[in-house]
Amino acid sequence: MVRDETKAAALKTKGVLIRKGDLTKPSTITGIFEGVDIVLTAAHAMLGRGSNKSKQVDEEGHLLLIAEAKKSGVKQFIFTSVNNPSPDHPIDFFRTKYAIEQILLQSGLNYTILRLPAFMEWHVYNLLGKNIVKKGKADIIGKGNNPVNFIAIKDVVAALNIIIGNSSFYNKTIQLAGPQNISRNEIAALFGKALQIKPKINYLPVPIAKILSVLFKPFHPGISRIMKLSVYSEKANETLDKKLSIEQFGLEPTYIESYIESVIHK
Repeated sequence: MVRDETKAAALKTKGVLIRKGDLTKPSTITGIFEGVDIVLTAAHAMLGRGSNKSKQVDEEGHLLLIAEAKKSGVKQFIFTSVNNPSPDHPIDFFRTKYAIEQILLQSGLNYTILRLPAFMEWHVYNLLGKNIVKKGKADIIGKGNNPVNFIAIKDVVAALNIIIGNSSFYNKTIQLAGPQNISRNEIAALFGKALQIKPKINYLPVPIAKILSVLFKPFHPGISRIMKLSVYSEKANETLDKKLSIEQFGLEPTYIESYIESVIHK
């Protein structure tokens, strides 16, 4: 299901059936799951604003999906959640994920909730390594010493290949992890090692990041949320047991070092 079918043209050539729908427009969701056995939702609006802000997509949009799945008799509803969601989490996005989890638990649907840490593609590369690769420098909020768990999207896909349509995973919440807990300073050093350079790191003090999160909120709540999350991540325990990686399915997980090599030489 996509908002813009032209962006899914390559999938059509592989035989994928494309359905047009928008989580912020209920009329486009009505009846969309007729004849569908399994729903996997990975849509989110963490960086959204305007009509695509988080409340419309992550909360109201997912309530629509769950209701439509129930009406259509969907056999398995797979929801991609986050690491450590809670009703009192300081970040609203995590509170919303928790709320949707609770709705699913009470929905009567066969659900599978997949709790995921930060994606390598976004947090290891886009927000950090990309500038090191292109400019030899990067920005880090805080001191950058707090270890965090990161997972590669292909590892999530590998797990989903086992979970999708498998009744053994019905009505379960599954925590997935990457195989390492590693700080942003260590990641920067690994990019430097792979590139044979010494990256220049600019550290943005936490108090300034807090101020920026407040200033951005009226204009771009998504950026404000990212800033606030970065401040939170500076001290929060975001480590996970590597046994929760795709090793739990007998699969080989992606390590940061091999991921860095893949993006540098792609």
